[in-house]
Amino acid sequence: MRNFAPDFIPMTTFKDFNLSKPLWNALDDLQLIHPTVIQEKSFSPILSGKDVIGIAQTGTGKTLAYLLPSLKQWNFSKKATPQIAILVPTRELVAQIVEEIEKLTPYMNLVVVGTYGGANIRTQAETISQGIDVIVSTPGRFLDLALNGDLVLRDIKKLVLDEVDEMLDLGFRTQITQILEILPPRRQNLMFSATLSEEIEALLHEYFVDPVKVEAAPAGTPLEQITQEAISVPNFNTKINLLKHLIHENHELYTKVLIFVDSRKKADLLHETLEETGIPGLGVMHSNKSQNLRFNTVNEFKEGTIRYLIATDLISRGLDISEVSHVINFDVPEEAENYIHRIGRTGRADAKGHAVTFVSPFETKQWETILEFIKQQVTVDGLPENIAVSDVLIPEEMPRVEHKIIQLKLPKRENVGAAFHEKKDKNKKVNVRKDWKKAKMDKYGKPKTRGQKKK
Repeated sequence: MRNFAPDFIPMTTFKDFNLSKPLWNALDDLQLIHPTVIQEKSFSPILSGKDVIGIAQTGTGKTLAYLLPSLKQWNFSKKATPQIAILVPTRELVAQIVEEIEKLTPYMNLVVVGTYGGANIRTQAETISQGIDVIVSTPGRFLDLALNGDLVLRDIKKLVLDEVDEMLDLGFRTQITQILEILPPRRQNLMFSATLSEEIEALLHEYFVDPVKVEAAPAGTPLEQITQEAISVPNFNTKINLLKHLIHENHELYTKVLIFVDSRKKADLLHETLEETGIPGLGVMHSNKSQNLRFNTVNEFKEGTIRYLIATDLISRGLDISEVSHVINFDVPEEAENYIHRIGRTGRADAKGHAVTFVSPFETKQWETILEFIKQQVTVDGLPENIAVSDVLIPEEMPRVEHKIIQLKLPKRENVGAAFHEKKDKNKKVNVRKDWKKAKMDKYGKPKTRGQKKK
């Protein structure tokens, strides 16, 4: 029996999709019943074989939107080469998508492999040589494996570019372009992103054929189930005092909290400072941490061992971490789009979320840009009275003394010609060919010879 909403409008379920029985069984095991908007809108266009552009906010289910129709169209083959290639920006996202595919294919004889930089390429090549059906990879490692001849591309029928805007921001445009050039021309291209920039448009124009655009929500619109709050804080050290206060006062409400900072240095500094106060369940994650530590940190945060995770924007994109109760923007992000990605970590799967942003005088302009981008007004509240205000500034907050550079304009020289002067006589060189025969005649009165040649 199909489910109906309270207003008696039929609700779509995955049973309404033209899926195979193995996929339906997997969805039943995962207790997934109703598709999200992007999943519902993307299914038919992808199944039709057309190139597709999917635009949707973080946390709306983009991964399943392309995986379900792609896995539906996958056909078992005895060949050891992949049919589906999925490119993503980070190693963590590679691991997550591989895990999602494995969850969807327990009843299918499908082999998926994830590859990324920072790991042994020969080990990855050996795994690929044993035969795979789907490869999930970061662009750099995918290209390395292909150019080395370890990854055969001739049977790839479908290419997925996930979080493509983030890949371009990370500088992967050259690798993506090279990959698009060397893949088989007869393939389906799928691109999923939270935003659609001019750079992405240029890429689409060159490599996609009459793409169908599906959009779940206007770009820049935050999820409605997230409550947004902003607090005016004068500086970094006062932000630490406020954060400690919020953690102490909301211990029961803060069950799983992501704390975003704008640099790796600040992440480590904040982590060390909070650790000294004895706050339990702290973790820190950024790109300078080792790969194993990053994987373990994400897993511990998912499991609840880590309760407060301090992170840079590395974790704000793509990673599916459920039940994040709060997001705290310790620093205002420089890019307005990153604000959407950050707060999108909470309020997922129709749950309510809460986002708090600390706004210092140094970040007022960035905050105003974000409000203009999201087309909403979020009032900036004052600092609670019981918070100690620090007057100690970190180096990044110290006032910069800028010296005005005065360009001196030299007076125009008149009646001057080229820089030229006569050489002294001793430095003058005149190349004259000397007539040695005449010189000998003048000196000796007869030709001077060296004697007869010996025969």
